[in-house]
Parts: sequence; C-alpha cells; structure tokens
Amino acid sequence: MTTTTPPPNNALSANAAANDVAIGPNHAQWGEIVQLLGAEIAGPLSSALERIHNLVSTGQIDRQSLRALRESVSQAREAGMIGQQLARLASGRLRISRERLHLTQILRSVLTQRSRETQARGIQIRQVLKPIEVLADGSLLFSLLNAVMDWAIANTHSSIDLRLDLTSWPAKARLVCRFAHRSLDLLDDPRSQELPQAMNSLGWRLIEQTAITMGVLPLREDEAGITVLTLEFPHTVGEEPGLSGDGTAREASSAPEQTAAKANKRLTDYQPSSNSKPLAGSHVLIIAETRDLRNQIQAAIQHMGLIVDVVGSMDEATLFCAEGLPHGIVFEGALRGPDFDMLFEDIMREVPLFTFIEVMATAHTTQLSTATADGLARISRQHLADALPSILLFELSKEF
Repeated sequence: MTTTTPPPNNALSANAAANDVAIGPNHAQWGEIVQLLGAEIAGPLSSALERIHNLVSTGQIDRQSLRALRESVSQAREAGMIGQQLARLASGRLRISRERLHLTQILRSVLTQRSRETQARGIQIRQVLKPIEVLADGSLLFSLLNAVMDWAIANTHSSIDLRLDLTSWPAKARLVCRFAHRSLDLLDDPRSQELPQAMNSLGWRLIEQTAITMGVLPLREDEAGITVLTLEFPHTVGEEPGLSGDGTAREASSAPEQTAAKANKRLTDYQPSSNSKPLAGSHVLIIAETRDLRNQIQAAIQHMGLIVDVVGSMDEATLFCAEGLPHGIVFEGALRGPDFDMLFEDIMREVPLFTFIEVMATAHTTQLSTATADGLARISRQHLADALPSILLFELSKEF
C-alpha cells in the first residue's frame, strides 16, 4: 500500500503499519508504540538530568544550556501528551459520532492557527484546497489535521504542499501532504536513501491511529527524499451514493412525507461529538498572576486531556504567542489593560474565532463569546470548577 523504505535500527515501519489499516491495530503494534513512547520520554529526560547534574555541581548554567534544558523537558512533555492521546484511542471507550463538517474550512483554520509557528521556522505552506464537506467526528478530525501539521512541520526540509480534492471514482475526499524529509542538497548522498528515524516517531503513530479510528485510510510514500501522505475520507457529502448535498438520503420514488421523515431520521444520526475527552491534544495558555488562581484553573480542566502552559503576565504571554498560538487563552481579568488589548487585537486579526476566556474575581454571570459585544467569554472564579470545562468545550469547538 506504500513504498516506504523500512527504517534502520529499531525505527518503526510505516509500510507495515499502513498495511494493517484494514484490520486495525494489533497487540504487536501497540507494544511497539509503548516502547517508542518510553524512548521518546526517557531520551530527553536523560539529557535534561545530565544538565541538572552539571548545574548542581558547578552552580552555574549558561543561556545555551538553559535553552537546551527547557527544550528537553518540552520534548518529554510532548511525548507524554501524545501518549495520553494514543491511550485514549486504544481504550475502546470512544463514542465516535458523525456530523457534517466543512473539511476545507477546518483545515484552513488549522493552518491559520499554525501560521506564526511556520513563519518563525521559515516554512512555506502551499495549498490547493477544493471546497469539500465530510461526515466525521469533529474532535477527531481536528486532532488528525493538527497531528499531520505537527509531524510535517517537525520533519520538512522544504515547503509543505497541501492538496484537497476528490478521488475519481468512487468520489472521496482526499487530502495530500507532500514535503522533503531530507535536505535537497543531500539527495545525491547515499545516506539519503535511509529514512530519518524521526519520520516514524510518536507523532506519526498518532496520525496513523487517529485516522484508523475515524475510518480514514492513511497511505504514505517515502521515496528519493520526498514524503507524500494521502488521507482518504470515506464519507463525502454530496458525493457518497445515496447521500445528497444536504447530508440527507435520496428517496426519489418515495412520497414527499416519507422522504422528509427519512431525511430527518438521517440527520439525527449525526450528532455532535460525545467523546469523553473531545478536546484532548488542544493547547490552552493560562495567564494568571496569582499561583492560587493558576492552580484553580488547572484543577478545573485537568481531566480534559489538554496541553496546558502557564505564564504570569501579559508580557510573557505576548512572547509565548510570538512563537506560536495556542488554541485558546484563559486569563485573569485583573490583568486586562493596554498590553492585553494589543495581544487580543493582534491575535483576532489572524484568527477571528480565537478563544479568549476572562476569569472575573467577583460574582459574574457566565457568558459565552457569542453573547458578548467584544467576543470574550467570561466566567466568575467561583464557577471555574463546574462551568469552565463546558465553556472550553463550546469555545474551542465553535468553528466546527
């Protein structure tokens, strides 16, 4: 199914994994994933521990070593978060829903969200996207598209080409991601025939298992330094036999009343996602000056599978967002001022549906962003535990 060259040493084979799509993941595959998880956590932590030992013995650490220490801890944390997402997929407890989603709009939203990150790395995203709607689980689709971008950004040595179109027959939505996994200057080097081990990292496994869970077929080819990943979506609105452009069943020979009744029944089959952790893998930044409030916010959302970062001021938040945007920001209302206004306006220019949730110190009615004039969601501190998860669920899913 793919022409992936088997990686050297103990790296995982994308070819074998892709060939197992039809029968789903087996115990051997999950055993390999667990081994890979251990390696991707232990490696960076060992490097971090070595630097900490040097710090203890010398009492000093230079800026470069501090940056490397932070990077190692960040890599280990990222591996742990991917491990949590993979465990969720393997649990067998997911309730997969199908809802009508505009795949093109969601993909463009993800690309907009990642634009600061790609620009900071000097990566050009070239896209040719046909307007297409699919029936899929919204949270899993969002996770899949972000996982593809994570993996491509981490491994590309060129631009990233994205194409969204339809297969010839039967017509299915097809997303193709293409990039060079080797520097173009090294393509004549014999070593360029070897697939970099990072190509089969946990990030790739997350793409693979998320796609399999959704019923999406992941096909990957690695040849001559170029990687092409193709994702075929099984249910395309308006193209699937027996399914009209509005997502309802075609019943040409039925009476109008029967047709309407059956159409309504079909529409009720596609309810919003009800996964136990529908936002798992989404990234939230908390801006709070007081430790008690930071802890309270984190405690309220710790069960949601989110990636959470914390800063103590708007200056720190501005620096953080300059490197890449999270998916949402929860901030202490007392920190509102000119610095926040600049950050808010800057982000909203790029991502008009970006999530901001203001935490009020005093009693305040819980408000969604759709109910406020400035587009900010608001919640009183006393309601964090019972209301913040629901607000985040709505705000981070509203673009679907």
